[in-house]
Formats: sequence, C-alpha cells, structure tokens
Amino acid sequence: MVIVVADAIPDAIRGKMKLWFTELKPNVFVSGIKDSVADNVVNYLFSKADCLAGMTIVSSKAEPPGYRIFTLGSVKRRIKAISGMQLVLEKFSNETGNG
Repeated sequence: MVIVVADAIPDAIRGKMKLWFTELKPNVFVSGIKDSVADNVVNYLFSKADCLAGMTIVSSKAEPPGYRIFTLGSVKRRIKAISGMQLVLEKFSNETGNG
C-alpha cells in the first residue's frame, strides 16, 4: 500500500498517478499496489516531481514496523531514523539539530 500527501502536484504527474492511485481528496492519494510496484512508483515520483510538490509518501514493507516514510521537497515535518525506527519531527531546526 502507498499513501501520498502532497502540497501541489503538476497535472502531468497527477494524471499518471491516477493510473495507480485513488485520489481521496485533492493531493491525497492511496493505492493497494504490491511492494515491488510501490518501489517503482516512489522512484517515479522522486524523479518527476519537483521540490515544490512537498510530498510525504508512506509505503508498506514486509519488515517491522510495516511501513517506510519518504519526504520530497519542502514539508512541515521531517523524518528522523533512530535505531531503524522512523520518527516524525514536527518542530525542527535545519542548522543546529536542536529541534
């Protein structure tokens, strides 16, 4: 399964995404594609979407905790991996790391 939440997606990418995803509301997509296909879709999004898209992508995986989180562009939350677990940071500092 893949969930994509974006700030803005160009029309060309949105049209392609509708091949694999259901758009639940503007810029929120969900799909039940297999993990192997999901990797290809995530790679496609990273290669085609520009940094203004501000995407957060959640993709299922077989190993615990059962998902991976990716971000692209300017997003309000950052992902930090600690001991293999991905955590979402709501407040962060780009320079000092004290956030």
